[in-house]
Amino acid sequence: MSAPQPARGERTAPPPRSGSAPAESVVEVRVAADASQLSVLRAVTGDLAMRADFDVDSIADLRLAVDEACSSLIRLAADGRQLVCRFETDEVGLHVSAAVGSDRGQGAREDTFSWRVLSALTDSVSTSVESDADSGTGHLVRIDLTKGRTHE
Repeated sequence: MSAPQPARGERTAPPPRSGSAPAESVVEVRVAADASQLSVLRAVTGDLAMRADFDVDSIADLRLAVDEACSSLIRLAADGRQLVCRFETDEVGLHVSAAVGSDRGQGAREDTFSWRVLSALTDSVSTSVESDADSGTGHLVRIDLTKGRTHE
């Protein structure tokens, strides 16, 4: 059986980062780039973190961090675009890569309170901008974050 092909006009996923995890530890969620969809992403984040054996405080931190990162991306999104979140779990922790198509050639601002919150809640956070090969004229803005498990 072949993989389903995207419908006409549907955007494909941003390419995975190098060092991709096995498929069984990857979850990808696509939602409209709209604030009304943040609750879906928080729920998925909480569920995956719980299944990955994160403690209660780390789960709350991750939910807030994903909410903050995706809120920043929604503000940069071009009209009608999707927000794509890719969650990868491994023996170290949870890695989240969120991306959205944008007409602007700038990434998330790193001099804001929002970015300080992201930095405090995660072990690492970064932003990047690349040409959007699908649109040919826009940009793909990404925020990557990682949170490791705390072991007692």
